[in-house]
Amino acid sequence: MRKQIMLIDDDIFLLNSVSNYLISQKFSVSVFNNAKSALDQLSKKIPDLIIVDIMMSNIDGYQFLIIIRSNQLFYDVPVICLTAKGMTKDRIKGYDLGCNAYLTKPFDPDELLSIIKNLLKYNVKVQNTVSLTDQNRVDNFQKSNLLYVSLTEKEKIVLELVVKGLRNKEIAENLNISIRSVEKYVSKLLNKTSTRNRTELAQLMIKRIYKGE
Repeated sequence: MRKQIMLIDDDIFLLNSVSNYLISQKFSVSVFNNAKSALDQLSKKIPDLIIVDIMMSNIDGYQFLIIIRSNQLFYDVPVICLTAKGMTKDRIKGYDLGCNAYLTKPFDPDELLSIIKNLLKYNVKVQNTVSLTDQNRVDNFQKSNLLYVSLTEKEKIVLELVVKGLRNKEIAENLNISIRSVEKYVSKLLNKTSTRNRTELAQLMIKRIYKGE
C-alpha cells in the first residue's frame, strides 16, 4: 500500500510540483493550500507523514505544529517543515514545536525524498483511518480547531505563550506590549473559552481539547 503524505503550502506551484514528484515516487499525496483545510481532513484520515510550509496566512506552520503535537492522535506523525527562512532561531523554533526535519526553500527534491524515506523507515506506523474508539478525541480535536480559528492572530500568540507557562510580565516583554494589554488579551481568552483563570485556560487547551481528555 502506498504511503499517505499530506502536503500543505499556499504556493500553488510548489504544491503541484512537489506532489507530482512524490506521486512519481509511488506515494499517495493529498494537497492543501491552507492549514485549516488540512486540520479538517486530519479528523477523518491520518497520513503517514506531513509536509507543511511555515509562512502561511491565518494558521501558520508553527501554529499547525502546536495543534497537532498537542493531540495524541497525531503526536507520532512525522512532520517536515518547509520555509524560505534560513535563520537558526527559526529552525530551532520548528524543532522545539515538534517538527522532525526542516528544509529551506528552494530545496532539492531528492533531498526531500531521502528525508521522507528515512522518517518513514523509523517511524511507528500510524493507522490511516480513525477508529470509532477515537471518536471522542476526534470530536474534541474538531472543537479545538473551531476555537483556535476563531481567535485573532494576537490572541493566538498570547494563548501559545500562556500554554508554554509564561507569566503576564514575560508575555508583555516577549511581545513588547504593556502588561495591561496582556491582561486584556488573557481576559478575552478566558471569556471565549469559559475558563476562570490562566492556569485553567492552559489546562483546557492542553488536556481537555488538544489531548482529548
